[in-house]
Amino acid sequence: MSWQARLEALLQCGYRPFFLLSAASACCLMLFWLTLLNGWINWQPPGGMVLWHVHELLFGFAGAAIAGFLLTAVPEFTETANLPRTVLVRLALLWLLARVLYLLSPFWPASLALLPVALVNLLFWLLLLWHLLPRLWQHAGRMHLSFAWVVASLALLQLASLLANSLGGDPMAWLRAASGVLMMLIVIATRRISVNLVNGLIEEGRPGAPPPINSYLPRPPRSYLALFCIGLCSAVELWLGHNSITGWTALAAAAAMLNVLNDWHIGRALFTRWALLLYAGYWLIALGYAAMGASWLGAPLTTSAGRHLLTSGAAALSILAVMAVVGRIHAGLWLDRRPWLPLCALGLIIAAVLRALAGVPGLPIRALFSAAGLVWAGCFVAYLVAARGGLIAPRADGKTGCAAPLEHNAREGGC
Repeated sequence: MSWQARLEALLQCGYRPFFLLSAASACCLMLFWLTLLNGWINWQPPGGMVLWHVHELLFGFAGAAIAGFLLTAVPEFTETANLPRTVLVRLALLWLLARVLYLLSPFWPASLALLPVALVNLLFWLLLLWHLLPRLWQHAGRMHLSFAWVVASLALLQLASLLANSLGGDPMAWLRAASGVLMMLIVIATRRISVNLVNGLIEEGRPGAPPPINSYLPRPPRSYLALFCIGLCSAVELWLGHNSITGWTALAAAAAMLNVLNDWHIGRALFTRWALLLYAGYWLIALGYAAMGASWLGAPLTTSAGRHLLTSGAAALSILAVMAVVGRIHAGLWLDRRPWLPLCALGLIIAAVLRALAGVPGLPIRALFSAAGLVWAGCFVAYLVAARGGLIAPRADGKTGCAAPLEHNAREGGC
């Protein structure tokens, strides 16, 4: 297949370029981070390596996944046309430029080095909102407008973090708040996906598929309470920092997430690989906030242990789940039944636990960092290999864009 055909396929649907960028950046950013930790490369960006690491995993890796999801889901939710390919190209180039500018930042005056990064990232989010907000606003009931508010919040927190570094503030405080907003987005987005996924509706019409079960129904009060508690914890941490009050709000967020899990306890329908992916992500959010709360209340572990259960655990697992589902259905394929997906999900959970253990005093930090990073990056390498057909190959069912698969195109065992 020629590169022109692959490029045309890559721009066929909004998820394609950004899921590719997200998974590729997960591998590259993590491997580069490990070389920095081991001292193999001497590279010191403004604000330090840790700031770059957190920023790029939140707004590079996760940011690309968020864009890919929204560019695919919003036209579907609002029953509007897919975005033009020129828009996808502009957004992808802005995302790439932001990553390059951060890598080049050590070569510019320290006080100004991250300002170009801030500007380009802001343009990226504004362009995304420019094309999605009217659809969300005009849709009946504005029931999906929360996506726009979350994206706007992430954009403002990212801008505040980069400006704080230039103005002598605490950029990490704003990034910690952004990680909380990311958890809120996971709850909002996966609640919409899980109804169709758990109930079997997402593959309704697949030849030989069992009939939909229609037994899973998320209760809005539970998810609203979880969103409120996560937001409260992020706001209190940003305002008060690390103290006992913040600890109690984190425990409240953990309890609220455990309460949300009650919606999932519906029997055998839970025990499919796709339902368990999202279910495990919710568990990791609950455990992450519980660990942070315990740390702030005096337990012998660092808050970083709980934070990594949220970011390298819950966020990465949820992103993998969304990419595995959205990237199949909107490529005209049925869900993937090959063993790589549960193995990679297990790998991400193991990597998150290893990284969390690095926050326990007395354990070999460097070895745990390296093992967690290599396993984590390896899972996204596996995704790139397994999902390449849905990213850079033309649709095989004769449809175009992001349409769902035809019934006769089902492929048992599927690739």
